[in-house]
Amino acid sequence: MRYSLRQLEVFLATAKTENISAAARQLAMSQSAASGSLGELEKIFDVQLFERVGKRLRLSQFGAQLRPQAENLMEQAREFEQAISGKEVVGHLKLGATLTIGNYLAVGMIARFRQLFPQAEVALSVANTEAIAHRVRHFELDVGLIEGELQDPELESILWREDELQVFAAPGHPLHKNRSISDAMLLQQAWIVREPGSGTRQTFDRAMHGILPDLEISMELQHTEAIKRAVEAGLGVGCLSKICLQEAFARGSLVPLAVPARDFKRQFHIIVHRKKFRNEALTQWLNLCMNL
Repeated sequence: MRYSLRQLEVFLATAKTENISAAARQLAMSQSAASGSLGELEKIFDVQLFERVGKRLRLSQFGAQLRPQAENLMEQAREFEQAISGKEVVGHLKLGATLTIGNYLAVGMIARFRQLFPQAEVALSVANTEAIAHRVRHFELDVGLIEGELQDPELESILWREDELQVFAAPGHPLHKNRSISDAMLLQQAWIVREPGSGTRQTFDRAMHGILPDLEISMELQHTEAIKRAVEAGLGVGCLSKICLQEAFARGSLVPLAVPARDFKRQFHIIVHRKKFRNEALTQWLNLCMNL
């Protein structure tokens, strides 16, 4: 074999950090050793894997084509190392989830996964749909659980489970006892909603088609709890997943508003890179998701 796994590690770390010094630190190497390893790999096969853009190293078109294969080779090598060491094959899983899923569903799922596979290592990252998709696309996450709809040729999007948004307000809000809130009433409200790029905002915008440009969006916040607190303080009305409002409705700190004329239904999706090697941890996690 004309290349080493260490050279692949340097290649992938540099692709992730876009900086040879940062890649070296990540791999506990000297900068000169990392630079030499990468240079040797390019020299052996007479290829250019990176292009220098300012102070950054960006993958060349050829390097970008090779990255999925390199990621998969390293993943298989880690599985082989575990197996030959006599360790449980279900290894590590880098999981990404959007805020509603990450805060209200994923932790319980991870606990269940760890019950089934006690030796498994699971790292959870929580961000909006756009950010999670970016990290899955660049192999920084093995799998993503997202709230938004996604069209990306590099990612496989799997229908997972149904969800529905709910418009809500503070107790005593003038619209609380209305059985059906009209569009005219919606237009009179100050709205506190998620930021663009989130799956919740995507569903909200779609549900409000026809009147969206005329809605008063008073605040855009990145966290569901911040939106709930702002609505509790009487700063406006909100719209979030029913999943994250159940406890607040039960204790009476927030109240649902009836908007039957608008469709707030949506689907949660699982996203995986189409070229991602599905190791045992990823395979078992997908099985768990689909069987809940």
